[in-house]
Amino acid sequence: MEEFIAYRRGEFAVFTDPAKIDQGAVFRFMEDTFWAKRRPREVTARALKNSLCFSLYHHERQVGVARVVTDYATFAYLCDVYIEKAYRGQGLGRWLMECIMAYSQLQNLSWCLLTGTNHDFYKQFGFRSLRKPQHYLEKRYTW
Repeated sequence: MEEFIAYRRGEFAVFTDPAKIDQGAVFRFMEDTFWAKRRPREVTARALKNSLCFSLYHHERQVGVARVVTDYATFAYLCDVYIEKAYRGQGLGRWLMECIMAYSQLQNLSWCLLTGTNHDFYKQFGFRSLRKPQHYLEKRYTW
């Protein structure tokens, strides 16, 4: 059974309850990214529905999001990590990642992350370049 958690820090909260996701805010976030700006909204909606989502709120306003695609047993893929521009530089991305990494059902898994930026940021959470990139294959769809 999936557990829904609320992490709190001052005026901010991170929720894992899917009912707390403000899809409109997430659609706006993704339109502002280099990796998902062409992704159709219905694809983002389906991705949210089928992922473990961490929604970052300032009072009643969603200001960030991260998705984890996982089988809860062996593997987790971290994706669509976003903090609204006005809220960057306050340590909220770091706190959001701390919440994700502390989540009890995501312990002792192999993780994957694809990012074109912020490698040093993710390294503080244990992410590293592929040890054997020759073993990695991909099949990608672009919109």
